[in-house]
Amino acid sequence: MGKRTTGFSGLSRFLQAEKLTSDLPVDVRNGTKRSLDSSAESQSSKKKRKSDGESTEDIGTSRTKLVQKYDMSGSIPVFKTMQEVPENLKKYYAQRERFFSLYSTPPGCLLDDEGWYSVTPERIANQIAERCRCDTILDAFCGVGGNAIAFAKTCQRVIALDISPTRLALARHNAQIYGVAQHIEFILADYISFAEMYLSSPKAATSRKIDVVFLSPPWGGPSYLSGSGSPSDSNSSPNENMPAPFALSDIQPIHGVDLFKLSNRITPNIAYYLPRNTDLDEVSALVKNDNSKDDIQEFIEVEEEWMGRKLKALTCYFGGLAAGQSELF
Repeated sequence: MGKRTTGFSGLSRFLQAEKLTSDLPVDVRNGTKRSLDSSAESQSSKKKRKSDGESTEDIGTSRTKLVQKYDMSGSIPVFKTMQEVPENLKKYYAQRERFFSLYSTPPGCLLDDEGWYSVTPERIANQIAERCRCDTILDAFCGVGGNAIAFAKTCQRVIALDISPTRLALARHNAQIYGVAQHIEFILADYISFAEMYLSSPKAATSRKIDVVFLSPPWGGPSYLSGSGSPSDSNSSPNENMPAPFALSDIQPIHGVDLFKLSNRITPNIAYYLPRNTDLDEVSALVKNDNSKDDIQEFIEVEEEWMGRKLKALTCYFGGLAAGQSELF
């Protein structure tokens, strides 16, 4: 049984859930983070985790022979020079090896237009995956597979959903390049329908227990910063003004609050990947504690995902994923 490691590259801060008192311990430092209650993080935290001594490097670095029928080479345009890239994709193409470090490894990683501006940069995906170690994780909106590939290195089983057969096929193609496709179950499905079916089937909830749900839903395209950019061209530094707050109502395919509530019925352990300008008051209100109860009150951990001086996104950790409350896992 493993415990969470420290020394993440992002910044973390802790939000009080709605109705909590305001005397929250906060420690925000570049490159480090502190638990709310370090004594609460026991050596045997998170029952469903791989052990610290169990190496996962072989999974992520070994190369398996590609299954020919899952090789999507030739299915979408592949750019070899910047001159071939459409103007609206050039800023993303320039960062291709940030998205996939093995981008040029034969037969080459593949992304469709939406994949270019929605994929999570690999270093951030790896960091989130480290935080989400468990037996079974559900990647609700897998896209072209950036997060699913990272989860396959730290989790025993990954369920990857997407409504696009093209993106799902590209995700499997990319996972083969990383040698982890055999650890991922790719399912062509709408997450809302999948979740409702899962919750309505007692057998599914017992025989296919999901430990963690990762939510990286559509943010509404590159315009989510009110026309000022997208995750990959965010150039803000800590001293720059943030754009107008992003509302959870702008999440697709349903309101971000409803999406969280649905996922919370599956598991309390949720990692919610959101725009850097998300309204944190709305995030705080997602968890409501009853002050009349003596039970432990739940906190939400918000990790700022930085690459150099660029703030890319926020990852909000709920339940047992938040530092200091592993007993909720």
